[in-house]
Amino acid sequence: MLDVRRLRVLSEISVHGSFSAAADVLALTQSAVSQHVAALEREVGLLLVERGTRPVQLTEAGSALVRHTTAVLARLDAAEEELAVIAGRRLGRLRFGCFPSMLSTLMPPAFARFRRLHPDVRLTVVDDHLHRLIPRLDDGELDLAVIYDHEALPDIAARDLVRTPLLDDRFRAVLPASHPLAHRETGLHLRDLRHEPWIGGAPSSAWYRIVRHACREAAFTPEAAFASDDYIAVQALVAAGLGVSVIPGLAAVHPLPDVAVRQLASGAPVRRISAAHPRDGHRGPALAAMIDSLRFAVTVVAA
Repeated sequence: MLDVRRLRVLSEISVHGSFSAAADVLALTQSAVSQHVAALEREVGLLLVERGTRPVQLTEAGSALVRHTTAVLARLDAAEEELAVIAGRRLGRLRFGCFPSMLSTLMPPAFARFRRLHPDVRLTVVDDHLHRLIPRLDDGELDLAVIYDHEALPDIAARDLVRTPLLDDRFRAVLPASHPLAHRETGLHLRDLRHEPWIGGAPSSAWYRIVRHACREAAFTPEAAFASDDYIAVQALVAAGLGVSVIPGLAAVHPLPDVAVRQLASGAPVRRISAAHPRDGHRGPALAAMIDSLRFAVTVVAA
């Protein structure tokens, strides 16, 4: 069994880039840090740190060990927190993750209600994209996260997480305000945009994978002239007349000037948004309270 103290030392070296900085953080001498690393290398039978580099670099084995150490330390931290809550020494905490378009629309009323009803819970919020929220849940860095899934994201749907459905977010077309299709009186269909230059996300982004899937269902492949995963930047490019796009409804709540937001009569993709937490994670009252506040916020906005 590897010594957790030594793993923590290696992790701090990785973060801070030197034995001396790790020693300061851990309130140890530099000699003690060196001894911990040497003992850990003897335990695993591999070199973990490249000596003589500035900043200190880890070997391949060291990097692999630190990757697992991050998850181990997060789990231990969560265990200490849960035991402290059970013993009555702490009132609880919640480490919460969310993607940007949800954070800027539905989360403010959810946070306000949560803070009003549970002022003593220590709430920390991580703003990140879907593909980075999931590993943080897996590693125990987050207790709860708002995520989404879609047929184009089978890797997300396959994750073993406890999910509470919140809402279906239907995508909308965003067009330059002067574009002829922005003034069409009859319904706008996704296929109507097939000959347009597109503003898209990075090819690997969840958003653009969803859009490409919907376009292929409509028998065409979008030709993206510009790529950005920032919905404000996408709207700015659309406003400049450089193309059209299809973005989640939550991302189109506050359109920029010179951007027309239109519902799609057919072909619009829909992402299913839910609150998710690990199946084996701590399910304390703070987690249940946040899920309740999320449901409240969805009801308020929908009304």
